[in-house]
Amino acid sequence: MSDAQDRFADLNEVKMCYRDEGDPQGKPLLMIMGLSSQLIHWPQEIVDRLVEAGFRVIRPDNRDSGLTEWKKTPSQYYLAAIARDCGELLDHLGIQQAHVVGASMGGMVAQRFAIDDKDDRVLSLCSIMSTPHFLIGMADGEVLEQVAKPLPPEREAAIAQLAALYALLGSKTYADSERERRLALATSGYDRARHPEGGSRQMTAIAIAPDRTDALAKLRLPALVIHGAEDSMIKIAGGEATHKAIPDSTYLPLDAMGHDFPEPLFDQIVTAIAENAAKAD
Repeated sequence: MSDAQDRFADLNEVKMCYRDEGDPQGKPLLMIMGLSSQLIHWPQEIVDRLVEAGFRVIRPDNRDSGLTEWKKTPSQYYLAAIARDCGELLDHLGIQQAHVVGASMGGMVAQRFAIDDKDDRVLSLCSIMSTPHFLIGMADGEVLEQVAKPLPPEREAAIAQLAALYALLGSKTYADSERERRLALATSGYDRARHPEGGSRQMTAIAIAPDRTDALAKLRLPALVIHGAEDSMIKIAGGEATHKAIPDSTYLPLDAMGHDFPEPLFDQIVTAIAENAAKAD
């Protein structure tokens, strides 16, 4: 179900859905979301605050998610292919350089984008709730079982299962205050697009991706790593390893954050992203 804000770009391999918010002359900020997630999984409040801070925020639906084109018979692809899509989207928009932020799988894609960047397109990097390799900080089997659990066919039951999954993966400290937001996100995500096969393909791309640790050590750009101590999907060891790998990176561990964006942490997250981007000026 498309929204008036949704736009589409014909890339080499996919027709990508994206949103472009803020002053067209603002500082371009590309925000890449994670596994089985859509651009709406970036809280709108965070996007709005980044826009207020002077950024032009571009959010794509990754290939095989959201309203970006789903291939009926796709071959397996790599995280580098998703990163390449992001570069092509910037080309489509006429953007030569951008700050890049990624969450979860999106953090892995952002890392790959920065690693593969030969033209200094990436001004700054922010990796959130991510890892340099899927075996570092990997979730327990029980959590992975719930992530892979098929959704029931009935809408209400499916939404309830999604909301329960968000509660399992998300902040425990803010569980009560986040309950309504999680249900609303589960509802809007379910109604906007459902593509379980895409999640399986993305998971395979994560699993076959090589360890990025050595490549991250060669980066020379402002880098910020944010990770929550209550993250059960990618444990905080993933964030610690990312921070350790990237020279001179800034590390922001958040005790009350899980694999989510709790509302009480919005300002802290936005401020950290803006401060890291400012180092590139």
